[in-house]
Amino acid sequence: MLTSLPVPAPAIRLPPLPPPPDFVPPHHPHPALPPLARVRVVVDGMGGDHGPSVTLPACKAFLDAHPDADLVLVGSADALAPARAWPRTTLVTATEVVAMDDAVEVALRKKRDSSMRVAISQLKAGESGQAAADVCVSAGNTGALMALARYVLKTFEGIDRPAIAALLPNQAGGFTKVLDLGANVDCTAEHLLQFAVMGSALVSALDGKDEPSVGLLNIGEETIKGSEVIKRAGELLREAGAAGQINFFGNVEGNDIFKGTTDLVVCDGFVGNVLLKTSEGLAAMLGQFIKDEFTRTPLSKLVALVAMPVLQRFKARVDHRRYSGGALLGLRGLVFKAHGSSDAYAFERALARAYDAARNRLLDRVHDRIRNTLATAVATAQDGDAPATSATPPAKAA
Repeated sequence: MLTSLPVPAPAIRLPPLPPPPDFVPPHHPHPALPPLARVRVVVDGMGGDHGPSVTLPACKAFLDAHPDADLVLVGSADALAPARAWPRTTLVTATEVVAMDDAVEVALRKKRDSSMRVAISQLKAGESGQAAADVCVSAGNTGALMALARYVLKTFEGIDRPAIAALLPNQAGGFTKVLDLGANVDCTAEHLLQFAVMGSALVSALDGKDEPSVGLLNIGEETIKGSEVIKRAGELLREAGAAGQINFFGNVEGNDIFKGTTDLVVCDGFVGNVLLKTSEGLAAMLGQFIKDEFTRTPLSKLVALVAMPVLQRFKARVDHRRYSGGALLGLRGLVFKAHGSSDAYAFERALARAYDAARNRLLDRVHDRIRNTLATAVATAQDGDAPATSATPPAKAA
């Protein structure tokens, strides 16, 4: 990541870099789903590598910037003590913490009063019929978060596993949506097909595209390349495309993500997480290389003085913290995952993205799209006299 060079910035000012898009842009309203007047965000205050030292300052900054938001902070009483006098904030005590290296079984069976589990539970309707929050944000253990969210909230009918979706900037000036980014290390071809359905629903909700293009991440564009799972997934995706369930482009390679070749790229969680971390590391390395070259000689430092506005814009453009916050798609509740290593700025950005998603009813929009797509898949199978024993899109479409 590029840091400020040791020279004073000149008075030259360029137009500010626009922020990453909200989860539902205002130019694409859904007539049947007006935005929420107030948004209640529940936060796992103990999650992540740094816990309350990061989550609390981020929550305070978020509250100051969003007067129509309410916070539900979950954690130990001592850790949350600085937030007792905050406005629009409810504190919920949890006596346990899911560590970043805890096994999924520990989070599910042994730590029943963990801050992560209690936070997710706030999304379930209580005795009054209403949930205590609209969206949950955690920077905690990814495997534990997915398992707990799946156990507490359940998935939509026809979806076996939730997947983490996020935005990556591309050369076309927009953003490529990618999933899964770490929720599922091992996936079947059927899971990848479900990810394509969920991801298409997300892109439709985000960008207003009725038929977003879908690419399957592979080691080449040819259909004969890839593992047996990838080749089988390609077959299922092509069949789904032929049936009109998704707009399948074909196989794409890693560089296509940053070219913006397709609106959506689907992969398993292992590959997706490696892709994400590699991209962040590459951006940081390039930033450091630029800094090294501009500080190498007195002349290069003088050139840096003139180029400072451009350098600052480049730094902001490749700063992965601006894009923090991935949605767990497929759940019956809205859950966002922030990086475990997030600093206060990155976690505040994740809170802002979660707020945007909840305010603009992303869960309802995605659910409607998934339901309609799966209904079309079942109807297609029935019209073709194929057995439709599940709401999942069939492997063979007529």
